[in-house]
Amino acid sequence: MWIVFAGLAALCFGLRGILYHYTSQLPLSRTVLLCGAFSMGAIICGVTALLSGQPWTSAALVGIQMGVFSFVANASMFKGFAVGKASLVAIITALPAVLVVIGAYVMWGEALKYTQLAAFVVIVAGILLVRYSNDLSLKNLQGAQWGLLSLVMFACNDLSGSWSTKLEAPLFPTLFFMFASGSLCYGIWWLKDRMAGRRYSLAAATAEATVSAAAEDGRDPGIRWSERRTFLTGMLVGTTNAAGMMMIVTAFDHGKAGLVSAVTALNVLIVLLYTRFVVKESFTRIEITGMACAFGGILFLRLIA
Repeated sequence: MWIVFAGLAALCFGLRGILYHYTSQLPLSRTVLLCGAFSMGAIICGVTALLSGQPWTSAALVGIQMGVFSFVANASMFKGFAVGKASLVAIITALPAVLVVIGAYVMWGEALKYTQLAAFVVIVAGILLVRYSNDLSLKNLQGAQWGLLSLVMFACNDLSGSWSTKLEAPLFPTLFFMFASGSLCYGIWWLKDRMAGRRYSLAAATAEATVSAAAEDGRDPGIRWSERRTFLTGMLVGTTNAAGMMMIVTAFDHGKAGLVSAVTALNVLIVLLYTRFVVKESFTRIEITGMACAFGGILFLRLIA
């Protein structure tokens, strides 16, 4: 069953990626959006934990480190996109499954069979081909350090999720602590940004910064969304994030961490399909080859599972 749950996690995270892509075109604060997303996750998981009667054990506290890892991973990725070459950062952050395989082997002795390893390599190769489809020059490594930090943190988050199942931590309390700690981190960042904004709140400077940021992001500067509207939109995005985490942690409970991480990483293909059929962006040959490799690896993995 693990491959079913991992596939559902990829679908949920793919929907989350689509919503992130859509909201990235809007004049809003990404920090407030993510704070809303994590807050919604905490609400959903907290209420579900209470209704289901799951125990609030000390093992569930592993969710706190999952939340911190997720926060640092996302913050580092966004920083890398801001200061470096997006395609390079995207390739680096597509590799957490590799570190998860190594980490799971070192910590728990989870070795892959030769057939599983072959399927793993095919899937990761397909994901890398999709990521590599963007124009990339290794002569410009600016932002690579942030991509590497994000890669490590994403891998640590996956390993922490797998560890929570080995500790037999209750699912919903664990995820509540994850989302609560993540929303706290984003909330602190949000307050820091507000305080900084007040210190530099000259009207002309604010207007110029808004127009400049919108121009860099390719957005219509327009009227910047209110924090309340942005937070509520983030809560909508958070429903997909919460569902995805429920699926991936359940998959970790039934399957090997490295394989689950690799299958879940296929969420990028769902975002790619969205850009093709909704945004009307055309596929390159490399993207088509990468998608074929990834789906072929999944099919092979399903046959041998």
